[in-house]
Amino acid sequence: MPSINLLPWREAERKKRQRDFGVAAGGTVVAAIAVVMATIFAYSQMIENQEARNKRLTDEIVELEKSITEIDGLERQKERLLARMEIIEQLQKSRPEIVHLFDELVRQLPEGVYLTGMNQTGARVEVRGVAQSSTRVSALMRQIDASDWLGDPEVDRVETKQSGASRQAEFVVRLKQMRSGAEGEEAE
Repeated sequence: MPSINLLPWREAERKKRQRDFGVAAGGTVVAAIAVVMATIFAYSQMIENQEARNKRLTDEIVELEKSITEIDGLERQKERLLARMEIIEQLQKSRPEIVHLFDELVRQLPEGVYLTGMNQTGARVEVRGVAQSSTRVSALMRQIDASDWLGDPEVDRVETKQSGASRQAEFVVRLKQMRSGAEGEEAE
């Protein structure tokens, strides 16, 4: 005998399908939310790691900039010390030159010529003095010209003045202290 089902089976099937679809849709939404959350978490971890690396690099850069500043300060200090050492070395080298200058002036000074003052600027020397006559001043200039340590004599002025019964020539002579004389004697 044939059996006839009078129950509303289509509606029950439809409700079952809707329920299965709701469960599947809910599962899909939950899975999608889980995937999105996992992706957000993974990216946030990557961002945090990168920020930590950036912070470390920034800290290292700050430390290196401090080191560079210190190195620059040390370089400037080194340059100042080297400049001082060079000046001291030049002063040590030029130390005997003043002795040679005075010695050579005394040797080249002719009889009847007396020095009253001297001023040196670099290698240029200005000599002031009194001579018995202007010919003695020219003798002084010839002897300076023949000297190894002194050279380029130039008369700035010669004034003849009456001093009691005698006449005197007051003079100013400019000359140059030669460095070659110093090098020549050191070589010998």
